[in-house]
Amino acid sequence: MPPRSPLPQRHGLDAAWVCTPERGSAPAHPWPSMGAWLNERLSEFVDVTGFLAGERFTYHSGTPVADGDPYAPHTFVWFHRDLADEAFVPGIVHIVHQDARIVVIDKPAFLSSIPRGRHVLQSVVVRLRAELGLPELSPLHRLDRVTSGLLILATERRWRGAYQSMFQRGEVGKTYRALAPLRPDLDLPVTVRNHLTTRRGQWQAELVADLPPNAESLIELETVVEDAAVYRLTPRTGRTHQLRMHMLGLGIPIIDDPVYPVVQDVEIDDFTRPLQLLASEVRFTDPVDGRLREFESVRTLPLHGEPPAGSA
Repeated sequence: MPPRSPLPQRHGLDAAWVCTPERGSAPAHPWPSMGAWLNERLSEFVDVTGFLAGERFTYHSGTPVADGDPYAPHTFVWFHRDLADEAFVPGIVHIVHQDARIVVIDKPAFLSSIPRGRHVLQSVVVRLRAELGLPELSPLHRLDRVTSGLLILATERRWRGAYQSMFQRGEVGKTYRALAPLRPDLDLPVTVRNHLTTRRGQWQAELVADLPPNAESLIELETVVEDAAVYRLTPRTGRTHQLRMHMLGLGIPIIDDPVYPVVQDVEIDDFTRPLQLLASEVRFTDPVDGRLREFESVRTLPLHGEPPAGSA
C-alpha cells in the first residue's frame, strides 16, 4: 500500500497513484528519467506530456515530478485524472439519519452508489463527501444505480470493518417494494430459491438449474393498484439482480426494468422511467453499541421520472 497521498481529494475523489518497480525487478536498462517511465506506464490513459508540463504529477514530498528527473526505483507518484462530462442526475438524496459512525440516505434512481465507469461525479460518494464534509465516506453495501432507496455509509474508514462484517454475515434485515403486473392466479406469498450467476460482459444474470440454491427471496402481495400491484420483497441472500430475476421468474417482471426481461437500448441520460424497485426498509443490531437500528425510505411507489433536459 502507498503512504498517505500528498494531494487533497478533488471532487470528493482520492488521487490516483502509480509506483516504479522495486530495485532488481526493473529491466536491465531502466528508464532514463521519471518522465520516460510515466510515458510508458500511463500514456494510454492520460496526457503524460501535458500533465508533466502542468506539474500534475507529484512525489510523496509534494514536489512536482519533472520530465527529466532521474529514474528512481520504488517511487510513488500521485495525480488526479481528468473526468468526463456527465449529465446531472435529478432527484433528491435524502439524509434519513446521520451520526458519528454512519449516514443513512435515500437515493434516487440513476444515481450510482460509488464512482465507477461513466458515473463518477454523479455518484452518492462524490456528492456527499463534499456536501457533508466527510472525505472518507463510503457505502457499506450495494444498491444498483437504477434502484432507489436506502443506502448505509460509514463516515470514516475505522468504522467500515464492523458494519461491513455485519452485512457479510447476513445480519441485516432488508425489505424492498416493487411495482409489477398483477397476476390473480399467482399463489402468494411464495419463497423463491434458485442458483443465480453473472458473467463478465453480460447485463443479465443467469439461472443455473442444476446447482444448489444460492439465492432466496420471499415475495408477498401488498397492495393492488388497478392492473398492477405493489409487492413486498424480502431477500434472504444478496445475489446480483436477485429480486429482479425472482420477480421475472414468477411472471411479474418489475415495471420499467431496463434489463429484464430484455435489455433495452436506453440513453445513459434518460431519467424518464425509473425502475419501480425501492429499498424501503433496513434493520440491524448496531455492532458497535448493540442498539436496534430501523430505517424507512421516504419514497413511495410508483416512482416518478424526470423529463429530458430542455423539454417543455
